[in-house]
Amino acid sequence: MGEVTIQGRDGTFIAYVALPKKTPAPGVVVAQEIFGVNQVMRETCDWLAAQGFVAACPDLFWRIEPNIQITDKTEAEWKRAFELFGLFDVDKGIDDLKATLAALRTQEACSGKAGSVGYCLGGKLAFLMATRSDADANVGYYGVGLGDLLGEAPKIAKPLLLHIAEKDRFSSAEEIAKVRAALKRNGKVTTHLYEGQDHAFARQGGEHYDAKAAKLANERTITFLKEHLA
Repeated sequence: MGEVTIQGRDGTFIAYVALPKKTPAPGVVVAQEIFGVNQVMRETCDWLAAQGFVAACPDLFWRIEPNIQITDKTEAEWKRAFELFGLFDVDKGIDDLKATLAALRTQEACSGKAGSVGYCLGGKLAFLMATRSDADANVGYYGVGLGDLLGEAPKIAKPLLLHIAEKDRFSSAEEIAKVRAALKRNGKVTTHLYEGQDHAFARQGGEHYDAKAAKLANERTITFLKEHLA
């Protein structure tokens, strides 16, 4: 389908949308990494569409600079990515994801049921979609800074699946244990720990990509989404 324009609270922004062969179908809002809506995020949407979902990935950096599409391949790009991360307003990002969710649900191709999937920064945002939105199900891959968000955990009322890297360079063993222990009390939350894996183990082509762990996480994601968005 390509790009569509979303009307948000503060203005309009672009989202990449991929459609499955058969519609209407459940929707999934894809929350980007710190590299923008790049080829990896677009391919993620295409993969979700191939699994039977309407997938939409909004440009969450549009207030800083629209249409950021960088990679994890050069030092300069990493520097820019962390600059963007530092400038990013999480609360406004959630507003944009909620606007995308609402727009997705109104599309003729969407069944009305819709959730979110996020990676890295997006993994954090997927957690917050579980606490701050009415998304029907949410999935986070190696979300950053979840230890600081546990005060919001009691608000989780819809199913949440978290993929956690045991050796995540942006977390610690103590934080991971704290997060898993706190969320275990909520029957709506499932966490999976991937032993020996580092951050972004599911980013195909990335430095820490692990095909076996990525396959397992992705299979769990699709099973989870099909169960809760059917």
